[in-house]
Amino acid sequence: MTSYKLYKLIRHNACLQEERHPMLDKNRFMKLLMGFMWLYYAAILLFMGVGMAVGMKHSYNGVAAFHVFDGGLPCLLLVDFWCRFILQETPAQRAQPYALLPIRRSFLMHTYLIRSGLAWGNLYWWFLLVPFGLISIAVPLGWGAFIGWLFGWWLLCIANGFFYLFCRALILKHLAWVLLPVAIHGALLAIMFVPDKNMLDMPCTLLMYDFLQWKFLPFLCTGILIALLYLANFRLQTGMVHAEIGKKEDVKIKDTTRLNFLNRYGKLGEYLKLEVKQRMRNKTVRMSFLVGIGIMIMFSAIMYFSDVYDNSYMRSFICLYDYIILGMTTLVTIMCYEGNYIDGLMSRRESILQLLHAKYYFNVLLLFIPPVLMLPLMVIGKMSVWMNAGYFFFTAGVLYPLLFQMAAYNDNTLPMNAKITNKQGNTSQQILSMLVLFIPVGLERVVTLMLGEPWGYVLLALLGLAGIATHRYWIRNVYKRFMARRHKNMEGFRASRNS
Repeated sequence: MTSYKLYKLIRHNACLQEERHPMLDKNRFMKLLMGFMWLYYAAILLFMGVGMAVGMKHSYNGVAAFHVFDGGLPCLLLVDFWCRFILQETPAQRAQPYALLPIRRSFLMHTYLIRSGLAWGNLYWWFLLVPFGLISIAVPLGWGAFIGWLFGWWLLCIANGFFYLFCRALILKHLAWVLLPVAIHGALLAIMFVPDKNMLDMPCTLLMYDFLQWKFLPFLCTGILIALLYLANFRLQTGMVHAEIGKKEDVKIKDTTRLNFLNRYGKLGEYLKLEVKQRMRNKTVRMSFLVGIGIMIMFSAIMYFSDVYDNSYMRSFICLYDYIILGMTTLVTIMCYEGNYIDGLMSRRESILQLLHAKYYFNVLLLFIPPVLMLPLMVIGKMSVWMNAGYFFFTAGVLYPLLFQMAAYNDNTLPMNAKITNKQGNTSQQILSMLVLFIPVGLERVVTLMLGEPWGYVLLALLGLAGIATHRYWIRNVYKRFMARRHKNMEGFRASRNS
C-alpha cells in the first residue's frame, strides 16, 4: 500500500471514529448539544467581531481599530491554548491504536501532526477575525491586506496549537509539567498588565502590520517556529507511544501507608483504606484528584488577587465548583474503577454496601478541603461564610446522593493507570455532571432572592442535613438497585475491562 493510500485510510478511519464508537447510540444527545454549543459560540464570536470593529473605530484618538486589536494578540492566543485542553487530543492518543500494526510510527506521527496543524479547529477564531477584518481592514486597505493579516493569524494559531500539543504530552507524562505553560503565560500577562504601559502592545502591533503588508521576514520566522515545534512534538510523542505500548515504567518498591488507625472500623475501615490508596497509587485517579486541587487553588488565587469574578453569579459558581469538583471526578464514574476487580468484591456478602458507605464518608471528608483554601477569601469578604456553609451541606446531602445513583447504572470499566488512552463517559454521566454544576447555582439564586442571603443558604444547608441524616437509607436503596442489576453490570464490566 502506498503512503498516499495509507494516509487516505487513516483519514477515513478518523472520520468514522465516532460512528464506530460503541457508545454511539448513547452519545447522540451529546452530539446535538455539542453542535448547538458550537453554533452558539460561533454566533458570539461573530457578534464580538462586528462589535469590536465598530466600537474601536473612533475610540482611540485616531489609532486604527486593527492596531488596537493586534495589541492584545497574546490574550487571544492564551484563550486558544487553554480551550484546547477541552477539545483537542494529542497525536499520540490518536496514533496509539495503530502502533502494533505494520505501519511505521514515524509515518503515523507525521500524519497526525500534519492533520493537527491543518485541523478545522485552527480556523474557529475566524468567526471573530473575519468580520472584524472585513470592517476594519478590507474596507480601508483592500483585500490583499486583509488576507495577509488573516493568514498571519492562522499561522500563529497553528504555532500555538503545536505548543499546546507539546505541553499536553509533557503533562500526560507528569502533572508537574503544567507549570511550564503556566509560567510562560503568567510572565506574558505580567509584562502586559503589571507595568503602566503594555510592553507587548507595540511588538505585537508591528508583527501583525508586517503580516498585513506581506513582508517576508515575519512569515519566515513564524514558519521556522512552527517547524521547530513540529519537530519537538514528533520526537516527544513518538517516544510516548513507544513507552505506552511497551509499558516501560520505573517500578520502585516502597513501604506503603498502612493507615492502621482505620482498623478499628472493620470492613468499613478496609474500604476507606482502599479509597485513600486509589488516590495515592493509581495514576488516573491521582491525576484527577491533583487536577481538582489545582483548579480550586487557581480559582481561589484569581478571586483573591483580581476582581474579574466579583459578581454574585461567578462567586456562587466557583464556591459550588470547589465543593463538588473532587467528588464529581470519581462519583460520576462510581464503580467504574472498581470494575477492574468487581469479581472479588462480589465474592463477599454486602461488600458493595460497605464500599458505598466508605465512598460516601471519604468524599464528605474531602469537603473540608475547600473551606481551608477559601478561608482567605472569607477573611477579606469576597466569599460569604454562609455561602460556604450552605454549599458544604448541600453538596454532602443533596448532590452526593444524586451522584451516587450512578452506582446502579455504571457498567463500563475505566483504566486506573492509563496515561495516553482514555474512555469517554456515557450520556447519563455527562448530563449528570452538567446538572450538579448548574442547577444548584440557579436554586441558590432563587432562594437567596426570595429569603435573603443568609436564610437562602440556611435553606440549602437544611436540605443537605436532611440528606446526611438519611444517608444509610438512600445508600441501601442504591445498593439494592445495584444488586438487582448485578448480572448485567458485571457483564458490562468484564466486556469493557480490556477494550
